[in-house]
Amino acid sequence: MTGAERLLAACRGEPVDTTPVWFMRQAGGSLPGYLALREQHSVLEIAKSPALCAEVTVLAAETLGTDGAIMFADVMLPVEAMGVALSLAPSGPVIERPIRTAADVARLRTIDPATDLGPLLEAIGLVRRGMGERAAVIGLAGGPFTIAAYMVEGGPSRDQLAAKRLMFGDPGLWADLLDRITDASVSYVEAQVRAGAQVIQLFDSWAGSLGPEDYDRSVAPWTARILAAVRAAGVPVIHFAAAGSALLERLARGADVVGVDSGQSLAAARDRLPGTAVQGNLDPARLAAGWDVVTEGAATVLAAHAGRPGHIFNTGHAVPRDTAPEVLRDLVAFVHERGAAGARPFVTVQGAAR
Repeated sequence: MTGAERLLAACRGEPVDTTPVWFMRQAGGSLPGYLALREQHSVLEIAKSPALCAEVTVLAAETLGTDGAIMFADVMLPVEAMGVALSLAPSGPVIERPIRTAADVARLRTIDPATDLGPLLEAIGLVRRGMGERAAVIGLAGGPFTIAAYMVEGGPSRDQLAAKRLMFGDPGLWADLLDRITDASVSYVEAQVRAGAQVIQLFDSWAGSLGPEDYDRSVAPWTARILAAVRAAGVPVIHFAAAGSALLERLARGADVVGVDSGQSLAAARDRLPGTAVQGNLDPARLAAGWDVVTEGAATVLAAHAGRPGHIFNTGHAVPRDTAPEVLRDLVAFVHERGAAGARPFVTVQGAAR
């Protein structure tokens, strides 16, 4: 099988010749070619240049040998297109003027992907042609809660307190904000698929800070719209939230694959999600702890899945930026060598959360 065939089959829960693998934040990091570009360009400049964005995306997949090529983009690109001034710091996005009032929300504009996000769409086409079938092109978008949290907090936050205060204190304004975010996200993912993306990952990284009932009431309806749009576009969708154990079944609703973070047992997650493929979940901290520690963790992840189809190997969160590319390259080879081909049919269980 080619890398693209392998990854897409795993998303569908079909048997594969070996376990497919890619990494969150594989593009960039410590790759020498990327570091050379960063001496001349900012992250946003690279992401907004079709040629440079495609170069970094392809460089990562080819250097590491992954089955997926995640676009070198950012979940905040649609937010900038909505008229929100921002910058990207090493710790995450920084919003110049956080969204806190009805007037702030009213100023947000409707995006036109063809004009506002044209460089990324062009880059997707370049990557698709450049990779061929060697790796599936993975597009991305931010989940509604995570995007709203960044916009309200003004940047990364440990507890998303300001966002939650808005969510609880003014549910009408919260709904208006999420309506606008979701409209932009739907346009964003649909345009990526039209441009050639073969898979979409929805990163709702901070949704795990919510309880199940609050998630159901204040996030899930908007998430469902985005997931439905991806599936209607005809490609698989991966849904990921860090610290998402309490929401696992909810994350599976409308998704083809659920990303499992490192704080959960992959075997237990699979038992909770019959009929849904899973992705994960090597602790990224192992990547700097020596090869024996890396392979021990990888072998544990593979054993937890027991060779069944419907598994994509990945880290349980983003790869640290200082990770040596050689470690990731060797890990891909290890997973491909050890990953047992799925032999049993993948059956959707009646009543499983989808």
